[in-house]
Parts: sequence; C-alpha cells; structure tokens
Amino acid sequence: MISIFDGHCDTILRAVVRPNAHIAGTGGQWDLDRLEGVARVAQVFAFFWDSARVQEPSEVILERYYATFLREMERNQARITQCRTGDEVEAAFAAGKHAALLSVEGGELLDCDLRLLHRAYEMGVRAVNLTWNHANALSGSNVEQPERGLSPQGVAFVQEMEKLGMLPDVSHLSEAGFWDVLETAKKPILASHSNSKAVFFHSRNLTDEQFRAIIQNHGVVGLNGYTSFIGQGTVTQTDLLRHLEHFLALGGEKTVALGGDWDGCDSLPQGWSGIWNWADFYELLLRENYPEEQVRDLFFNNFMRLVKQI
Repeated sequence: MISIFDGHCDTILRAVVRPNAHIAGTGGQWDLDRLEGVARVAQVFAFFWDSARVQEPSEVILERYYATFLREMERNQARITQCRTGDEVEAAFAAGKHAALLSVEGGELLDCDLRLLHRAYEMGVRAVNLTWNHANALSGSNVEQPERGLSPQGVAFVQEMEKLGMLPDVSHLSEAGFWDVLETAKKPILASHSNSKAVFFHSRNLTDEQFRAIIQNHGVVGLNGYTSFIGQGTVTQTDLLRHLEHFLALGGEKTVALGGDWDGCDSLPQGWSGIWNWADFYELLLRENYPEEQVRDLFFNNFMRLVKQI
C-alpha cells in the first residue's frame, strides 16, 4: 500500500452543498471506501466558496465548512483524523489512519481579514490560497485583474501567515501576485494544484520561471489531475506524465508533489475516477523506470518535508 500526500481537494464543499454526501460511500472523487487497501493518504481539504454566487457573511460560511469537516471526522474517526503538523500526520499513519489537514481557497472566505485568518488557524487551517479566480483585496487572480499584484493588505496577510506557521498558496494567484509573494515570503511557499504552462498553456499553470523560483524558495508544487490543466482532447495519465517530466527537467525532484483537485474536477484523465488512481500513476512511473525513491518523494516525502519545515 502506497503513501500519498495530496495538497488539494474540494470534497468538503461537496459535503456542504449535498447534505447526503460524505467522505465515505457516496460516490465522490475522494472516498475512504475506495481507498481501502490502495493507499494511506494525508489529504489537504480545502474550504472553498464562490463569492460571486453566495450571499452570506464569510464567517458564517467558514464556520459551516468547519462544522461539516468535524462531522466527517467524527463519522469516520476509526479511519481518519485531523492533523495540524507533520508529526501528527506520522502519528496518524502509525495508527493506521488517514490524515486530514485544512486549507482555505480564496482569501475572500476570510474577508481578507487578519481576525478571520487567526480564526482559521485555530480551526487547524495551515495553508491559504490568497485568491481563487476572483480578484480580492489581497491581489488580482489568474482570471480577474491578472496584472495586479499584492496590495499592502496582501503583503501584511502573507507576513501574518508566516508568523502563524501557515503556507501562502499561489495556485490561482495572478503572476504579478506570485512574484510579490516570493518577494515578501521569508519561508517556503506552496502551489498546491498547478501544472506546467510550457507543456499546456493555461493561466492556472506555472511558467518555467515561476517553477524555478519555487525550487529556489524550497517550496512545493502539486500536480493537478484536472484535465483542463493537463491538455486538450482525450487526456490520459501519460499527458500528466509530460508535466512531471518537464518539471523534473527543470530540477524539480524535491519540489514536485501531488494536488489532485478532487471533487473540484469536471473531468479526469481517461480511466480515472478519483484519488485512488494516483496508484495507477505510481505504477506508470515504475514502468517508466523511475527510481522508486524518487516516486516516493513525489507522492509523499516532498510535501511532508514542507509541512514539517513550516
């Protein structure tokens, strides 16, 4: 059974909007039952909402997500437990359980406000995407106002995250914001679910220059399983392999990790249906003669190193 550290899924959103949906047995792309005997997983579960569609106070939504997450942990306490540190992840694995960590996708869920940032930290949130696709008070995004970088408020937000021990996540961020984060950050950063723009051009993917900067920063980049960021037409796991190979050619052996975007994907590579298919990718890499130590770094060790360091 393989070990996986995956940096991004929207499974808690699915459980919020569909009250009968759970992290086990209800057909999602992240499902405890389907993982049985396949992999032990440390999963970063994102709290996400589309601020353009939901007209409720951010704090109300944040608390609803947290209550849903705690409900799922309680329902499945024999198989999964919340973790806040790398040591807790190791303890969960030693106990035969999966590990659940938390992130927030889009600073607007926190009203771009330091008070709610602290509240999220109390919940156990350890990474925050500064933006989703919408620009906000912190920065432009890859979709809206892509020319706009971090505001003074955004700089203060990143600085406070680092003081708390939280990871700034630059997936979805504008390129201008990306470089401002690199200039502001004193510690490693995260691109939780971003592929290579050189392999397939999409505003959500990273340029070679950005990827090299994350290497120098000692951060981590998670490969995204969403076909929209992999290629066009019929997309297979071999197309995803091209993104990995390009990142490795840039020197990313200790930088590339996984960030599948489970339950946030409209489409996955041909033959894939969820996180358990990382096991198929693992086998593909071994067939392609990747050293197993390098595969273990990609699947677990690189992300774990980042979490333990921060």
